[in-house]
Amino acid sequence: MASVMQAVDVHVPVRTAYDQWTQFASFPQFMEAIQEVQQHDDTHLHWVATINGKREEWEAEITEQRPDERVAWKSTTGTPNAGVVTFHRLGPQTSRVTLQMEWEPQGATEGVGAALGFDDRQIKGDLERFKKFIEERGQATGAWRGTVEQPATS
Repeated sequence: MASVMQAVDVHVPVRTAYDQWTQFASFPQFMEAIQEVQQHDDTHLHWVATINGKREEWEAEITEQRPDERVAWKSTTGTPNAGVVTFHRLGPQTSRVTLQMEWEPQGATEGVGAALGFDDRQIKGDLERFKKFIEERGQATGAWRGTVEQPATS
């Protein structure tokens, strides 16, 4: 498995950063590889991306969601991937957004890219674009403040 962890400080309240992150359909506006995200219900998403020039699609399930704290997911189809985004209040108008993600590189090209740190740079760029996206607006484009707690599996 390949993994990445990146963080960005944004100059908006933690609630604003969290609320925007829950607007998955807006991800193509700041994530380079993501073409489309469709939310089927509170916990199920369909993703479309272009990765290394190849169209990829997968389903994902939100496994944990706590307002202003975290959103965790895992893929249920397609390339195996999972991750968590955490939100930390640094001050009344400043927050840290940290993304941790793991995935199974598909083929030699993705494996080499992960080994050379291309994925780290991609995620860092996506977070920087999220920062610009939310700071320019100053408020979220929407919000979903429900809680998701999946039972532990043995």
